[in-house]
Amino acid sequence: MDRAGKGVHRWTPLIDVPQADLEDLIGRLNQTRWPRRWPLGEPWTAGTDFDELRRLTEHWGSQYDWRRHEREINRLASYWTIIAGQRIHFLRFDAETPDAPAVVLTNGWPSTFFELVELARRLAEPSRYGDTGMAFTVVVPSLPGFTFSDPAASSPPTTPTHELWHRLMIRLGFETYFAHGGDLGSGITSRLAAAHPEAVRAIHVMSLGAPRSFDEDSLTPAEREHLAAGKAWLRTEGAYMHQHQTRPLTLAFGLSDSPVGLLSWILEKYYQWSDRRAGTPFSLADDFVLTQASLYWFTNTIGTSLRPYYEAPPPYEFVPVPTALALFPADLLKPPREWAERTHDIRRYTIFDSGGHFAPVETAPTLAADIRQFFAGELVGAAADQT
Repeated sequence: MDRAGKGVHRWTPLIDVPQADLEDLIGRLNQTRWPRRWPLGEPWTAGTDFDELRRLTEHWGSQYDWRRHEREINRLASYWTIIAGQRIHFLRFDAETPDAPAVVLTNGWPSTFFELVELARRLAEPSRYGDTGMAFTVVVPSLPGFTFSDPAASSPPTTPTHELWHRLMIRLGFETYFAHGGDLGSGITSRLAAAHPEAVRAIHVMSLGAPRSFDEDSLTPAEREHLAAGKAWLRTEGAYMHQHQTRPLTLAFGLSDSPVGLLSWILEKYYQWSDRRAGTPFSLADDFVLTQASLYWFTNTIGTSLRPYYEAPPPYEFVPVPTALALFPADLLKPPREWAERTHDIRRYTIFDSGGHFAPVETAPTLAADIRQFFAGELVGAAADQT
């Protein structure tokens, strides 16, 4: 049992892929049956670009060094514990200062815990990056069914993810804590705060859901524009989500059998949802994308990663916890402040100049600074209220 708490165990090595599995992956990549080309004038208009996918596939099968990334992942402080009958994997980054506040970070899809490593390090060890700001002890759990955390045994789960997170933080000795999330992680973070306002000091999210109900006559012009933009996005970009919500198993068979199919499915999202405005090149490194794909492939969890869409809980009630909403220009939607205030106690609302859906990788320094400033400010405000 590890010093981190009763029932919490160090997981080392976290992953040790058998050589036969690595050779099988390379063999599958080399034997890919490629579709016939379409006569498209503009790449990416009908889905993943043929040439880019083939280039990345060849890199995956020849130059990409999985063993190097495996060693880097195994150097992270990984732990596991059993909560509600499920094995939950998480990373822990201890703060560089004693008695630091804690924060739990939650990723979305098609990401994994790996996306949050740099952000977690910046929050835990600011001096390492030339920052004198407040340090946090950071916990990064793997979502159920994503890589190393067990999927729920029932559908829908009897214990929702936000309750698993709360029990995890309490088990680790954090009676109060902060939380941040993006994509699916935003919803989990908001539900966590709504269910446990006595424990969650404040939250920082990069998106938020719609209210359970609202009076259309009360909508401002900006809110009407936001709702129209959401409908347009669903028509042009929402096909993946509809498939996940309605027939995820049909998709899971192909993605679990073909590494190129898996890579194509997630690469399109990394490309379309990252910041490429005004000719900005695709900023996510090949090795980052391939490590994400490799983690899904070697753990055979791309199929179970679709479950949160199919098992989506109902909309949450109003979140009474102080909330910061961070919006990045290339992200999916950018709700106006008045829309956000229908569901959250918005204390900080910021639209940044650059970045997209994958801000923890695209703009980690900016995101870390915003999280740190907001949470530190809430701590100062809470201390002042007590005097």
